[in-house]
Amino acid sequence: MPDDLPQSGEDEVLPPPKRPLGQGGGGQGPAYAAVAVGGAAGALARYGLALALPPVPGQFPLATFLTNVIGGLLIGVLIVLLTETFTAHPLLRPLLVTGVLGGFTTFSTYAVDVQHLLAAHAIGVALGYLFGTLVSALAATWGGILLTRALSGALSGGVR
Repeated sequence: MPDDLPQSGEDEVLPPPKRPLGQGGGGQGPAYAAVAVGGAAGALARYGLALALPPVPGQFPLATFLTNVIGGLLIGVLIVLLTETFTAHPLLRPLLVTGVLGGFTTFSTYAVDVQHLLAAHAIGVALGYLFGTLVSALAATWGGILLTRALSGALSGGVR
């Protein structure tokens, strides 16, 4: 073993340098705050949709399906608007896409819904929901991208 290497991984572990308060995270505090605020708003919107369309045991979970499909569509729309169409404030994308729509969409609930459907022996509904949500959410995202590109191109006279 070469002499310049520590004898164990703990022999020469040094703590990270101290930073003045407010400089942690590489200056990402405002982005973290935007994601947190947006995430709270998105989660509340998802909760509202779940209250409006409560799940029925053994039946297709419509609220979660709509949440993920609508969220996917809006992610596609916003990504084009915020990266290709407009010059947006740097915190708008973390706030709206990562925060609001990240908090709104819910693939963890989707997975739990599939488990509940399988436990209720609704195998056909579970498989339809499992694959239908994935395909529909991806298609909605792609559709949002294509639609927004087409509309923004048409509105700008074909010049971007």
